[in-house]
Amino acid sequence: MKVLVVGGGGREHAIVKKIAESSKVDKIYCAPGNAGIGELAELADIKATDIEGQLKFAKEHEIDLTVVAPDDPLVLGMVDAFSEAGLRAFGPNKEAAQMEGSKVFAKELMKKYNIPTAKYEVFTDYENAFGYIKEQNSYPAVIKAEGLALGKGVIIAQNEQEAEDGLKEIMLDKVFGQSGNRVVIEEFLTGPEISVLAFCDGKTVRPMVSAQDHKRAYDQDKGPNTGGMGTFSPSRIYDEKMAEECMNHIFLPTINALRSEGITYKGVLYFGLMSTKDGVKVIEYNARFGDPETQVVLPRLKTDLVDIFESCIDGTLDEMDIKWSDDAAVCVVMASGGYPKKYQTGYEIKGLNEVAGGITVYHAGTKKEDGVFKTNGGRVLGVTALGKDLDDAIKNAYRAVEKITFTDAHYRKDIGIK
Repeated sequence: MKVLVVGGGGREHAIVKKIAESSKVDKIYCAPGNAGIGELAELADIKATDIEGQLKFAKEHEIDLTVVAPDDPLVLGMVDAFSEAGLRAFGPNKEAAQMEGSKVFAKELMKKYNIPTAKYEVFTDYENAFGYIKEQNSYPAVIKAEGLALGKGVIIAQNEQEAEDGLKEIMLDKVFGQSGNRVVIEEFLTGPEISVLAFCDGKTVRPMVSAQDHKRAYDQDKGPNTGGMGTFSPSRIYDEKMAEECMNHIFLPTINALRSEGITYKGVLYFGLMSTKDGVKVIEYNARFGDPETQVVLPRLKTDLVDIFESCIDGTLDEMDIKWSDDAAVCVVMASGGYPKKYQTGYEIKGLNEVAGGITVYHAGTKKEDGVFKTNGGRVLGVTALGKDLDDAIKNAYRAVEKITFTDAHYRKDIGIK
């Protein structure tokens, strides 16, 4: 088989690496990819959102399977375009990708079908939104831009001033563009978070092993929200009892709700969950593999990933026996100093060759110049280690991180400690 992976970050590196383990695959392409992915796949300089360009490439190179990894092309309808052209593509179609593309759509679906989530209101007008927050006078207040915002469209305001500033940024300054035309304001839930990714074929849902993300830039969950500073798997609290609760009250009801709405969801559905005093609730859905959760989930997968992708497309997921390793995994993100705000790139990355076996360094924002890897983004590397348990994996990951250096490298020292 020839496989094309659309995207170019750490998540895509993890997907490409797992696809490369498949005996069915002879050739992998990645567009646009990055320097690390270039060690495993042939890169094509096509933007992830360039549907026409990606489709043309797939036709010319007789691609058997295209994996659309990022949210933007899914929400724009890349899978629809491939399907219409008679090409096989893994990922939800445009209608199904609304689960991530529109927080309003997702919240209204949950309300209609009694899927547990935080109480919320939707606003299109800044004055009304701010008036509602002042009237509620309940902090922290959660403010979400409706559309895609690179994982940064959620503001947790601790007081009225922060709420006012956050709303202005989203609705008036349009820092997230059209994604801020509508906002969702919801109650603040407390409790530990859990991420569960699931394979779906439209009727069957198969959860993957659990994970937990660290969103804040600094230790002890301080600082601004980022795309994710590290993650670990399994979650320390997601036991069999909770898995059963989630399957019965969240996972299956979500797929069934979509089917009731006439939507066939095929691909990966990401459940962002919180364990509250009133049970597990949905914080958000994503319509694809999470980043950096994929970097700890896929290393634990024993079953051929290409077989799973094909079964999701064909609607035969119920026939798959998906096996996972008992090992724990930890991913520490090494970022450019200043991320998620202003940062410099172009620094040489040293020590990559000193990282011992059992460690995978996923490239997120890198480029290669004259045979040298250099920084080329906010999140630069995801250093992932396996271990017999979480404490072992944490130790292994940080031992590897210490060997890798670049100017102004920033990483959290408490990944996996939650």
